Amino acid sequence: MHGTWFQYMRSGDQKPKVTKELLLRVLNYARPYWWHISGMLITILLSAALTLVSPLIFRQMIDTVLPSKDLNQLTILAIALLLVPILNGGIGVIQRRLNSAVGEGVIYDLRSGLFARLQRMSLRFFTNTKTGELMSRLNSDVVGAQNAISNTIVNIVTNLVEAIAILVVMLTLQWKLTVLSVLVLPIFIIVAQRLGVLLRDIAREGMDLNAQMNAHMNETLNIGGALLVKLFGRSKEEEARFRQRAAGVRDIGIRRAVIGSTFFVILGLVSAVGTALVYGLGGYYVIQGSFTIGTIVAFGSYLGSLYGALQGLAGAPVEFSTSMVSFERVFELIDLPQDITEKENAIDLQNVKGELEFDNVTFNYKVDDSILLSEVKRYGSMDNVGAVLSGGNGQSSAIKRREERAASDSAEVDPTSQARAVALEGISFKAPTGSLVALVGPSGAGKTTITYLIPRLYDPTSGVIRLDGYDLHDVTLDSLSSVIGMVTQETYLFHDTIRTNLTYAKIDATQEEIESAARAANIHNFIMDLPDGYDTIVGERGYRLSGGEKQRIALARVILKNPRILVLDEATSSLDSESESLIQDALKRVMAGRTNIVIAHRLSTILAADLILVMDRGRIVERGTHDELIATGGLYAQLYETQFRGERV
Repeated sequence: MHGTWFQYMRSGDQKPKVTKELLLRVLNYARPYWWHISGMLITILLSAALTLVSPLIFRQMIDTVLPSKDLNQLTILAIALLLVPILNGGIGVIQRRLNSAVGEGVIYDLRSGLFARLQRMSLRFFTNTKTGELMSRLNSDVVGAQNAISNTIVNIVTNLVEAIAILVVMLTLQWKLTVLSVLVLPIFIIVAQRLGVLLRDIAREGMDLNAQMNAHMNETLNIGGALLVKLFGRSKEEEARFRQRAAGVRDIGIRRAVIGSTFFVILGLVSAVGTALVYGLGGYYVIQGSFTIGTIVAFGSYLGSLYGALQGLAGAPVEFSTSMVSFERVFELIDLPQDITEKENAIDLQNVKGELEFDNVTFNYKVDDSILLSEVKRYGSMDNVGAVLSGGNGQSSAIKRREERAASDSAEVDPTSQARAVALEGISFKAPTGSLVALVGPSGAGKTTITYLIPRLYDPTSGVIRLDGYDLHDVTLDSLSSVIGMVTQETYLFHDTIRTNLTYAKIDATQEEIESAARAANIHNFIMDLPDGYDTIVGERGYRLSGGEKQRIALARVILKNPRILVLDEATSSLDSESESLIQDALKRVMAGRTNIVIAHRLSTILAADLILVMDRGRIVERGTHDELIATGGLYAQLYETQFRGERV
């Protein structure tokens, strides 16, 4: 009963449409477990039958055995009263085993399907979707969805079978008392609905307060937030802010507990009214001689079971619709279209030379809403919290900013700003096998975007990118990924050992291969000086290592992959001069025979480039070698004067 009304409180005012198509799709997930479900139905029928036995035993014992002082029959009935709960308990264990197999199986199927789907989504999807929303779908929604199959449907069938069976027996015993006991139910339903709405609203407020507290913990207790709090000396302020939010959760919890207890006390009193009427009228029939004492005792026992079954059936529609909401959210993610797709007869790249060509490529980061998840209101979820520290409404603030930007569309554009609607426009260049192409330009000019298009993290809005003459759309994604190695500007390491992070590039790499790659990246000696060597845990996002150490591990990882195309996005930006010099020597060997696309803010890398592409506001504004670009006196010459001239080469 408590679970039913908790579902009711969580459901709010949502009234999802339970369509035939949705139901059929839900039942498809139950189909692999039809043997288990059939077994559950059998156990439900057996359990319902046993539920009817005990009151009849009491009736026989009171009306016949005790008055006749039949010790033999008394012994048999006493043993039967012992066997009934034992059998019921055994059946309950079997039913729970079958139920768990179905429930956990459905959770496994849904989670596996969702995770597999997410692995095929593009980077655009992840940059526009909150991680918390994905976690909610993989956890809360998946559990809520399986509840429809393993619990809701089972509970409906159980309560329905019990209610029908009990009503039949009660009508057989005394139809007038049965009608009287059922007439009290409308009073119960009215009281339950009104108090349920009040308790639901309190629970909703409590979930919102709990979400704010959780969001605050999430913001300040992760390693980045903890570091920021300490650097700005805001520990006392954060403690006070947390105490305030925790106090809100405490107060609403006390209020919910008191009203919840009152809620169930009133429901119990309403049930007691029906019970009192039945026993009162039943007692009258006993005095009149038309009703035995055993019959009224059995009738009272049946009455409690009947009320429980009917209460469960009254709350079933809300519980079932709540589960359907979860299924809809899961199906929405499964059904999202992929914007990075592979052709049916895609070419599997073989013997790649590494000749890369951009042909009039234009790209826009504008997002098609059809590939994104819809906003979902979840009470108790951190996704519903706007501004975490200020407590403001993040959504309304965002709307206000969009309105302000829209109002200033006609304003004059700052020529020094890289802000624009189109990320890349008319990009054309060739990178022959073994060449080094350097991308330079102001921050935000589009350099990183170009590198993201090469492994098809995004697809061009227009234009063609070719590898060895093949359009990237015509090749398989796996073969494309296998020939491209990339070190991004923000190095990411898993919370695992250095060995695991390195072998992510090549699962079957030998220790010799691992050490060779580490030496090439000038990180082997550092690793060997660590207490656990290559088995050292790097910490969350690699925070136990310095920026330079993380980047050298990332370089070793891509070296271990041994790709035909090497993409470096400021891969040496966090290194000191000595480490960079050693890595530059290593990179010269690693780059040999490969196509290399490098975003660099170091003059040494630029001077070694066969072709320098100068980016500005999403376009290639200059191209050539270092000497050629210096001679033109354009943007590159300005960048050289301001950024590179003081460097030692």
